[in-house]
Amino acid sequence: MNRRGRAVAAALLAATVTLGVVAPAAVATAPAAMAAAPAAVAARSVAAVRQAEARLPQPTGPYPVGTTALQLTDGHRDDPWQPGQARKLMISLWYPAARPAAGPGRAPYMVPAAAEHFGSADSLGRSTYHFEPDSTDWAGVRTRARTDAPVLPGGKRPVLLYSAGFGDPRSWGTGLVEDLASRGYVVVAVDHTYDASEVAFPDGSLATSVFPGMLGRPGLDLGALLRKVLQTRVDDIRFVLDRLAGLGRDERLPAGLAASLDLDRIGMVGHSGGGSTALQTMHDDPRLKAAVDLDGQLHFPGPDGTGVHLTTVARDGLTGPFLLMGTGEEDSGSYHRQPGWDALWQHSTGWHADVTLTGSRHGSYTDAQSLLPQLARQGAISAEQLTKQVGEVRPDRAVLATRSYVASFFDRWLRGRNDQLLDGPSPRFPEMVYER
Repeated sequence: MNRRGRAVAAALLAATVTLGVVAPAAVATAPAAMAAAPAAVAARSVAAVRQAEARLPQPTGPYPVGTTALQLTDGHRDDPWQPGQARKLMISLWYPAARPAAGPGRAPYMVPAAAEHFGSADSLGRSTYHFEPDSTDWAGVRTRARTDAPVLPGGKRPVLLYSAGFGDPRSWGTGLVEDLASRGYVVVAVDHTYDASEVAFPDGSLATSVFPGMLGRPGLDLGALLRKVLQTRVDDIRFVLDRLAGLGRDERLPAGLAASLDLDRIGMVGHSGGGSTALQTMHDDPRLKAAVDLDGQLHFPGPDGTGVHLTTVARDGLTGPFLLMGTGEEDSGSYHRQPGWDALWQHSTGWHADVTLTGSRHGSYTDAQSLLPQLARQGAISAEQLTKQVGEVRPDRAVLATRSYVASFFDRWLRGRNDQLLDGPSPRFPEMVYER
């Protein structure tokens, strides 16, 4: 789940309020509520007829993009959130394609079942980003990729994994993922089942997040919960890495996709909890050669709810390259302001850098930055909430900066191409504060 300007633990607690615990002061008096009812019903009726629409930005790389989705089942691991059943995941692969997508050939942003739940009042995603329930046609949003498109010939390509924030679905980083694929990477986006707001499986089942039901329990140890979430995510990524080596043997993939994976050049990027997952997995698994953390913290509350518990990657540091990308939140920004990031910085011997996007908020490194302003113009999210989610940075500049810095990092460490963007402050991006 997202921190959204506070520690992850605080955001988890806040979600319990959003998902149904209403303070007495927020309850309208009976006459006021009765007076407002007709207007509310009318607004819902209009929303049902005219839902807000949104588009993802175009990728900036030279290649068209293809995508395909797979279910993976780990028969050797019980699901940590649903004991007694095997751990099941959904992943999407994004890759350079031989021809571009057009019209109805463009892949959906979310499959219908996931889209319907994501936009509903019960969605953890809606409670996190505060768009109006049932106000947006999420099923109508299209990616810039073609489903099962033929793979672009050209040999093996470096592989990147993408992990979304706590509670977010894998689709919430599609803009960045598509852009990386258009630049020549094969990107594997992973849904963390029962963590993500919702995960739709090919058999029609929908697995929704367990967080809302857990957060109201008396005596909940948030630190322990967050450590379990992180460990589960790391285990998920390591399982996906295991499966990539044999991909295509049992699964039906676009021709040539499995053969295009260069498993000697693997990196990972993630947002919030996904960024924490990227760095922790790099610490635990030598197959990851480089990682980018998009505003994901590396410290949690201690066992008694007080003090600070550092992750092992923060305590031990990394020997390989990593990039920290912070936001304008009060508990983000420079690595000096976060105990986990500061410990990681001091203990690491590999190349590392830290950049902060001025005027941004926690959601600025996700699709919230490009999609929510469009929803605000159509009344599907308030101006106040829009600012809380993505700050005051220009959306196009935030998207361009995120794409440019992430691509520059992986080009440098997985391809040996240095465009010097990460050598220091850049006049191309005056909104990025650089530390090394």
